Amino acid sequence: MVAYSKLCLFGLVPAVYAHAGRGDERASTFAGATSTFQFPPPGVTATVPDPNFPDKSVVGFPGPTPTGDEAFAIETAPAIPAIENESPIVRPNTFDYHGSTFDVVRSWGNLSPMFSLHPGTFGLPDASPLVPEGCAINAVNILHRHGARYPTSGSAPAAFAAKLNSASNTNAGFSASGPLEFLNTWTYKLGAEILTPLGRQQLYELGVNTRVRYGDLLKEAKDLPVWRTTSEERMIDSALQFAAGFFGVQKFSTSYHQLIEIEASGFNSTLAAYDQCPNANNAIADFGTTQATKWAAIYTPPIIQRLQQFISGVNLTATDIIAMQQTCAYESVALGFSRFCHLFTQSEWESFEYFTDLSFYYGNGPGNPAVAAQGIGYVSEVISRLTQTRITKFDTSVNSTIVSSNILFPFKQPIFVDASHDTIVTAVVVALNLTSLASGGPLPTDHIQRDRKWIVSHIAPFATNLVAQLLSCPASAATPTHIRWILNDAVVPLTGVKGCPPDENGLCDLAAYIKGTQERIAEVDYQFDCFANYSIPIPDTIVDGRFPPSLRNKTA
Repeated sequence: MVAYSKLCLFGLVPAVYAHAGRGDERASTFAGATSTFQFPPPGVTATVPDPNFPDKSVVGFPGPTPTGDEAFAIETAPAIPAIENESPIVRPNTFDYHGSTFDVVRSWGNLSPMFSLHPGTFGLPDASPLVPEGCAINAVNILHRHGARYPTSGSAPAAFAAKLNSASNTNAGFSASGPLEFLNTWTYKLGAEILTPLGRQQLYELGVNTRVRYGDLLKEAKDLPVWRTTSEERMIDSALQFAAGFFGVQKFSTSYHQLIEIEASGFNSTLAAYDQCPNANNAIADFGTTQATKWAAIYTPPIIQRLQQFISGVNLTATDIIAMQQTCAYESVALGFSRFCHLFTQSEWESFEYFTDLSFYYGNGPGNPAVAAQGIGYVSEVISRLTQTRITKFDTSVNSTIVSSNILFPFKQPIFVDASHDTIVTAVVVALNLTSLASGGPLPTDHIQRDRKWIVSHIAPFATNLVAQLLSCPASAATPTHIRWILNDAVVPLTGVKGCPPDENGLCDLAAYIKGTQERIAEVDYQFDCFANYSIPIPDTIVDGRFPPSLRNKTA
């Protein structure tokens, strides 16, 4: 019995899908099971040093090794090449075959790999990462996210796999056909938490790109730079990959100092501020899921109706649909390809993207009252670097031991690099009061707001990077005069900072920026927003990541 037909992409050959039902092949008992592989093989280790494989110091004969001059593309090149390559991901098609004009990969929110944004993404169409004409660059402060990773522990994709495996081992089992037929023998090949090969590649390439753009700034260095990351495995790997790309694989270990901040409850770190903010780990934080679930209840039922006819023995839910869409992203960044991607139409992928945007907007963005507090510690550190003044007030996530040390937190270096997570990057842009990202908010939960700026694949994809350029305008100025922020190659307006007027290049007078940001730091009440017992006001009209001061007397 024919249930559904469509045209295949190649040769426009008709494809016929049949209902799953009696007579269809039953799924294998291993369907949904987890499969893993560990290399090197058990019992095999590398001896270092190994006399059978001497290193270069023993072999010698290195050939000529003169170095050239430093690159400075950000100031000297006519253009900056866009980062667009998604290799080794096979670009997916959509269920309605719009893959040639619609890029599914860029609809995965925080699970998308970083790509260069159009210059006008945040409202400055004539701005470029290149140093504005007449200016010179003095220093950069880079905050980046780790590269592509496996799902976090207990993720939706793992739960969906377990659901399938449980169904496959019942007496009735389950059976899938048509576009879902692959589920009969599908296994869950994803690990948890650590970087995938693509993730390692992303950070290495980010290091290379940073060296080509800003390498000449090293001429101003008086000592080896101190760059920071946290203690999680993927964070350390990301930081080391970045350094290897920046300095070279044979030289990076002796070219800089890697500061590793402990990421765990009980340890202050601005790179993992959620660990010390109770309201980042309770119903306040879960409000993003609450809001996104409202949208999921609207967009997933038609998908369930379409796909349920192809699987018996498993009742699909909204949670399953979201898990399948997430599995598409995770398998793609880990394995290069996923058959889950082709199950959804362009419209359904746009709906998933909005689901993620809602989750972050209300859980880790401007619509959540505890988010500015989570980013304000890092903003304080940036101001400390800009003013070369030690932080003396410790009532946020700032680690007093680190920032009080001339060794661990130096001021006089031309390139600062900090590695963190997606939710910290979104918290920092909120704490910085980059209000253009929240324009159009609050976001509705019953339809997609097409003109929104809060798009998570733009703000916090894998390997996202937020760069502060410290500039002298005019170039002859003896000291830095201006600052601007660039997010994934798109300049962000600073009009949300008091004292920073509109500027076509996103520039703000440095003294005015420091003063305006210090006022922002003062208005964010970390202790209240992170520790107070309050409920999010309904409707949630928050757009600056703080609990409304006017409502404080109504809290418990």
